[in-house]
Amino acid sequence: MTGFTAWLQQLRLDTLLDYLISAAAALLCIAVHETCHGLAAYWMGDDTAKEQGRLSLNPLRHIDPVGLLMMVVFHFGWAKPVQVNAARFRDPKVGMAITALAGPVSNLLLGILALMLMILCQLLSLRYAWLSYAGSFFSTLAAISLGLFLFNLIPIPPLDGSKVLFAVLPDRAYLTLMRYERYGMILLVLLLVLGVLDGPLSFLMNALINGLFRLLTPYIRLVNHLLF
Repeated sequence: MTGFTAWLQQLRLDTLLDYLISAAAALLCIAVHETCHGLAAYWMGDDTAKEQGRLSLNPLRHIDPVGLLMMVVFHFGWAKPVQVNAARFRDPKVGMAITALAGPVSNLLLGILALMLMILCQLLSLRYAWLSYAGSFFSTLAAISLGLFLFNLIPIPPLDGSKVLFAVLPDRAYLTLMRYERYGMILLVLLLVLGVLDGPLSFLMNALINGLFRLLTPYIRLVNHLLF
């Protein structure tokens, strides 16, 4: 029983560590995503996010408990949305589109950076074993950040993809769809619960990661050359 108990304790520690790494990575992704929404809105003429203290990398200003749990467990989720006053934009539709895109684009860039750091840590861990833990963090950060990038491009309100889609529609269609925005979350949760999005998102995630690794091939070769 002693061996079994030791194994069980180790299992629990490993599981706890995984959840802590996922939570830390999710919080960073949330903070970057929402802060970039606020910064884009501010640059486009709306200072609502600044007035509400949302131009901050402090994750406590941005978290939605359910969305955070979804990110930790499924690597797809959401945060407390940054409020935007489109009337303050010089061009409301363009301003909304750019503000909406800022979040997913920031997660794409963060995901690429995380992949680069993960590769570096994995190579260095051959000499310094403790860096494998840092590699695990950056691997999880990349997965969550890239997952958040793809998830938020879905054109269902209140996700960012819907705001980009609405911005290219005629004004009449835009105003009509905005009236039904409140029902988008119900539809989104239903699709997640039924697993309708699992297949497409997994396919896109694999394609995106494979594409990024091909893109990073020169970087991998350079790091290998410099370290070894």
